[in-house]
Amino acid sequence: MSSQVETSSGRLQGTEQAGIRIFRGVRYARAPIGAQRFLPPEACQPIAGVVDATKPGPAAPQYALPFFGMISAAGVPPGGDCLSLNIWTPGPGGARRPVLVWIHGGGFLVGAGSTPIYTGKDLARRGDLVVVTINYRLGALGFVHLGPLLGGDFKHSSNLGVRDQIAALEWIRENIDRFGGDPDNVTVFGQSAGAMSIAALLGAPQARTLFHRAICQSGAADHILDEDRAADVARVFLDELGGAQHSPESLGARPLSEILQAQRATMRRLSDFRTMMVFLPCVDGEVIPEQPLEAVRRGGQPEIPLLVGATLDEWKLFRVVDPGLRGLREEALIERFHAVLRGRFTSLPDAATALGEFRLALEERGAGTSPAEVWSAFQTTRVMHFPAVRLAEAQVEAGGSVHTYLFTWRPPALGRVIGACHALDIPFIFGAVRHPLARPLTGLTASAARLSRKMQAAWIHFARGGHPGHARLPDWAPYDVERRATMILGRNCSLEHAPLEAERSLFAGWSGARSEPRS
Repeated sequence: MSSQVETSSGRLQGTEQAGIRIFRGVRYARAPIGAQRFLPPEACQPIAGVVDATKPGPAAPQYALPFFGMISAAGVPPGGDCLSLNIWTPGPGGARRPVLVWIHGGGFLVGAGSTPIYTGKDLARRGDLVVVTINYRLGALGFVHLGPLLGGDFKHSSNLGVRDQIAALEWIRENIDRFGGDPDNVTVFGQSAGAMSIAALLGAPQARTLFHRAICQSGAADHILDEDRAADVARVFLDELGGAQHSPESLGARPLSEILQAQRATMRRLSDFRTMMVFLPCVDGEVIPEQPLEAVRRGGQPEIPLLVGATLDEWKLFRVVDPGLRGLREEALIERFHAVLRGRFTSLPDAATALGEFRLALEERGAGTSPAEVWSAFQTTRVMHFPAVRLAEAQVEAGGSVHTYLFTWRPPALGRVIGACHALDIPFIFGAVRHPLARPLTGLTASAARLSRKMQAAWIHFARGGHPGHARLPDWAPYDVERRATMILGRNCSLEHAPLEAERSLFAGWSGARSEPRS
């Protein structure tokens, strides 16, 4: 049975599967092609007649990263007309169900809301809620910030990917009631770059009324470029395009292959151990007036409950693509520590001393201490765990409500290699642990299925009332800076106080007076 819903984009014809209506490839903004390629999103005009909403729209332009197949576009062809979203609902009409809006990850480089692992059918059915997944511009198209550098016609050409996300949320506010959703009960949730996007939205005044709860999975507010760094990235990118005078028309006429080639060259020139991610949201004085972490700390949005967490072994996913880790020697490890920590913290000892302190912290909790294991644990703490703590602390300081978690489930076959790695939690949230894309990691284990149901219930409860606790989990106390209550989500779930405290204390001590967050 098919479904039709009237929206500001036109009358949409969707499909139905097992009692869930599905609408795919729904345009929320005009196609950013031609002269619009590096300009803010514009509202699209409704299409006359009935619009086919049975197939996903194009993914944002990107180049393939095969290793990240589970979260990549996964077969959805990329294209310029990429600003679309997908909706799963138990039924259109006036039910006013809670709304979950997924912002996908992929390092701001790859991915799509239509990736099969992100199907919202199971969440919509289990939670009797509406699930939306969105696309947004990626890489240089979404996160090279030309406005401050070029001005003129590009005056507002900064944070285009974030502007896309805001435009999608505006479309949802205007239309989601027609799908049985409540525009006054919207929860944004996302992983990695999606979670970092949500943290950016917490500091974006334009987004202030567009969502009411937020879930940050393996990403927080520390990965926002300052104005100087954003200008440096833009200069290098334009230099790679030839350094000539640029206009919206001239940049819009360049083949996408040249844009992606310049993007890749920019990353080669600017990426290192300290700044692996180059194309990121930035402080631009307009969409993001200040560092979002500071905005949160000052009480930017204390009324928004947060659910913040990470996986135990985040960085082990990236060990597979870091050839230098194989046979990593102690001297090289010290060099890595020095390269990453130089200038990042205000009260840091020398690299060898910092390494010794961090290795001791790992020994105290029984973790591995080989050079490769130390590096993975250090990067996990630096890039994921400590930023999550900082965001939770900032919201608590502002009087807001925060719950935190640590995902510890490890796959039986690959547990010693990848552990509870980055992105492993995603299929658990979407009820997709047995999906072919996830099966190499999650297998067909009963423990994965049980944990998936518990995590789904927690996310659903949070979307309904701002608290993730439910009967199948231990009592989930809110986070505070004294006890640091954290739900352990693993084969056995438990509430622990201050897990990984030794590592957190080290980073807090090295930070001294709060350092400015930068990628």
